[in-house]
Amino acid sequence: MKNRCFPILVASILLMAILFPSHNIAVQKLDYEKYGKIAIAVVKADYPKENVTDYEYLGRKKISTMEVQDSFKFIVKENGKEKAVIVTINHNIKKEKFLSLVVKEQEDTNKK
Repeated sequence: MKNRCFPILVASILLMAILFPSHNIAVQKLDYEKYGKIAIAVVKADYPKENVTDYEYLGRKKISTMEVQDSFKFIVKENGKEKAVIVTINHNIKKEKFLSLVVKEQEDTNKK
């Protein structure tokens, strides 16, 4: 009985490794940290005297087989009024190269 269960267990583990590759999750986390630091630095440089009260990673969008876009949302309090600042960073995931960065302001902080 034990001999029959072992191959099924091994096959199940291999199938899970293929379907849920932790490597991709680890790479995305490293990208998130790397490009998140860039986004924070840009917001601090653009709003040096303002308070950044909140920060949120909005996620990743696949642009092409080689390019992805990570988006970050910051809440900045400027002249007593909150505004959302969205930073989008496009980068090449195969060559690990930065491609572009866009900063957009939104008056309504509830928008994403």
